[in-house]
Amino acid sequence: MAYRALKGTKDVLPGEAHLWHYLEDTMRAVTARYGFREIRTPVIEQTELFLRGVGDTTDIVQKEMYTFLDKGGRSITLKPEGTGGAVRAFTEHALFNEPLPIKMYYLYCPVFRYERPQAGRLREHHQFGVEIFGSPSAYTDAEAISLALTVLREVGIDDLSVNINSIGCEKCRPAYNQTLKDYFAPHLQEMCALCRDRYERNPLRLLDCKEERCHAIAKDAPRMIDHLCPECSEHFSALQESLAALNIPYAIDSGIVRGLDYYTKTVFEIISNRIGAQGTVCGGGRYDRLVETVGGPSMPGIGFGMGMERLMILLESYGKLPQETGRCDAFCIAMGDGKESLQLADDLRRAGIRADFDPLVRSMKAQMRYAEKLGARLVVIQGDEERQKGVVIVRNMSTREQTEVGRAGLVDRVLEMLKGGETNG
Repeated sequence: MAYRALKGTKDVLPGEAHLWHYLEDTMRAVTARYGFREIRTPVIEQTELFLRGVGDTTDIVQKEMYTFLDKGGRSITLKPEGTGGAVRAFTEHALFNEPLPIKMYYLYCPVFRYERPQAGRLREHHQFGVEIFGSPSAYTDAEAISLALTVLREVGIDDLSVNINSIGCEKCRPAYNQTLKDYFAPHLQEMCALCRDRYERNPLRLLDCKEERCHAIAKDAPRMIDHLCPECSEHFSALQESLAALNIPYAIDSGIVRGLDYYTKTVFEIISNRIGAQGTVCGGGRYDRLVETVGGPSMPGIGFGMGMERLMILLESYGKLPQETGRCDAFCIAMGDGKESLQLADDLRRAGIRADFDPLVRSMKAQMRYAEKLGARLVVIQGDEERQKGVVIVRNMSTREQTEVGRAGLVDRVLEMLKGGETNG
């Protein structure tokens, strides 16, 4: 039987890993400039964490979570998003006792959702995200949006638009929910079954339905930003002023509610038109009650997530996927003796040089071809004559020039050639 990867999952092959490194290196560099530190949380969590935090009216909880009972009869879920685990860790380890705000990011974050696989959306995919705890300020909201844009631009994506909205708070949202119910009531029988269920349980999600007939009805629904309490209205104005101060163009999109119940006040999306229906490359918002909901103190927060696989699709559409660089600085050939090739490579490796050799000890011609395929910048050759003289030959693979070097001086000479750019690398 030939085994295959499960539907909706994807292998990252050795020839593709450099794409992930490129994104990850950029994300680490940008988050460091913004003062963020990394957090890593487990892939599995208690199911209750997501029922309470994400919300039992969301598509994620109702249709998409991978949930199972472990051998102890406990309900366990593969995490469907990154924020829940970060908030649980923040609360469990009392990070709220550290100087606030706490600014963290997660980079290698596999998330699992059972849905129809499509471009940029797999059943197992990976998220980069940030979370900021302890600041209720709209300046922090603008900082998060600025960070996301900086990451996207520095990986090579600049054809972007920022859409923002406010979905209010526990003070103003109940009255708005009733206003929504009054608006949708005459149309309810025309809407999908999911929307009819949401009508009673979470009217705000009626604005988020992707069904064409429901979307058409929702288009003229009352806007939350017209029903904000003074606190939320002031916060939304401050966000717009902060984005203007950062020279970040934006549009107000009253249809943005995001798919998770924990959001309050600011929600935002960063959009690209390059990948069609999957044009949202980053989404996030404020969640000022989430820490308290999962058992922590009252603590404001904001964050965002962006899918790594979707970013790669976007980079490919731009023609900006980076090429893999050579995997080897120096390839070592000791004709007829693999042990000496191994020793040469080991000496170079100990000096921090990327070195390789041929353990199969093939012919000189075959080894040179292999060195070229590895992208070697230099080839170190030791035949019988060189062995007797106590020297090796270092060949520049770009210019084909050769230099004879004493065996004892090999490391210094290779370092000199690599550092001095003699290989045109």
